[in-house]
Amino acid sequence: MSRADEIFVQNIKDILNSGYSTENDKVRPKWEDGTPAYTYKAFGIVNRYDLSKEFPILTQRYINFKAAVDEILWIWQKKSNNVHDLNSHIWDAWADETGSIGKAYGYQLGVKHKYKEGEFDQVDRVLFDLKNNPSSRRIMTNIYVHQDLHEMNLYPCAYSMTFNVTGNKLNAILNQRSNDMLVANGWNVSQYAVLVHLMARCSGLEVGELVHVIADAHVYDRHVPIVKELIERPMYKAPKLVIDEGITDFYKFTTDNIRLEGYEYGEKIKGIPVAV
Repeated sequence: MSRADEIFVQNIKDILNSGYSTENDKVRPKWEDGTPAYTYKAFGIVNRYDLSKEFPILTQRYINFKAAVDEILWIWQKKSNNVHDLNSHIWDAWADETGSIGKAYGYQLGVKHKYKEGEFDQVDRVLFDLKNNPSSRRIMTNIYVHQDLHEMNLYPCAYSMTFNVTGNKLNAILNQRSNDMLVANGWNVSQYAVLVHLMARCSGLEVGELVHVIADAHVYDRHVPIVKELIERPMYKAPKLVIDEGITDFYKFTTDNIRLEGYEYGEKIKGIPVAV
């Protein structure tokens, strides 16, 4: 069975059984009918995924893997902040009439900064250091830029990646300020696992661990019946991640080069209410 499923199930049980309810708090999100969107939450969840052993994707439910990969390439490879460059509609609610989500996500990764070695954006600096300074403890990105928050249509949730090379293995920490466990957790884990695989391939390294640190891991009140049913479903064996051989340039990867083999999964969950 998938280790990602086991971790997810334990997270949900911890949140529902011993988490904090925001029902009496003043909360920002609302449902479409205007009522407050309360949550059950846990602070400081840390999950570890050994990417050398298996690919971490949920099997109790269907995860649209190709769309998840497309989004991570939209942010990290295209460095885009325009939904017209994305092949799904998950960001449409935060886009303006031109398709822009403001100075958020991919925009921040594409901003160039001066270093003694030259001028790089954040992604190219990571790729440079992994090849040239793999022992560095400074290989990281951050897209939560306070001076630009007022020009972001959505504050970044997954905001920072720290890469660390130990031996010949590339490890990474994903820092996330907020995570809607039903809607986004499985999605985020799988796409950032792909990112670590791609960075390792481009740097001549093997994959190690992905550590996911979530400050506010929550289940919305209207999601509780859904997650209770979900965590009782059967689990399946983790699929195999396949990345086409011969590609070592990060900017050459497409969604057609990255796929899963043997992905078995439970019924897709449809019509999940989303708080905004």
